[in-house]
Amino acid sequence: MGHFRKSRGGGREHFDGQHRFEHWYRDNTVYFITARCKGKFPAFATEEAKAIFWDRFGYYTRQYGFTPWATSLLDNHYHTVGYLRRGEELGEMMRKLHGSVAKLANDLLEVRLLPFWYDSGKQGYFDGCLRNERQGRLTYRYVYTKCIRHKIAPDPKLYPHTRVNIELEAAIRRALELNAFMTGVSYPRYSRKRRD
Repeated sequence: MGHFRKSRGGGREHFDGQHRFEHWYRDNTVYFITARCKGKFPAFATEEAKAIFWDRFGYYTRQYGFTPWATSLLDNHYHTVGYLRRGEELGEMMRKLHGSVAKLANDLLEVRLLPFWYDSGKQGYFDGCLRNERQGRLTYRYVYTKCIRHKIAPDPKLYPHTRVNIELEAAIRRALELNAFMTGVSYPRYSRKRRD
């Protein structure tokens, strides 16, 4: 499996009644990563702001060895799915990507969005290691079709902010060759029975 660790602030699973998110740092892994702006603020509503995101996203994903398969940027959030060779690079990549995007995008806004990236888990972003081919396919389609679900465009090919770097079949084939899905590692919160 290579290097693997997870981090969770404070060692407690829950904080203030909510599940505390974990970041997983695992070598040779397919990741789903998503983040949104504080309060769902449309910080990327302009083409200029979107250009900032794409420039910084391209720069830092190359620098830290993350190979995006598909990425979708909307006005207040983004999703990406791709392959990361060295898991320990994830935290630094996200810190630099989010820090630079926040600074440059805030420079365009009439009011500063502080913090810029925020969600209910107070973590700035969510990452998940995909466990198998099925989850890889579903996640890829989820990312690829975001513009349809948000009624931005009827086809992702018509939306310039849905970007495909590697076609689905080629991505899945390569992930299987590399044994890059996190098989055999359970997510305890998914294995618990739901309480209705």
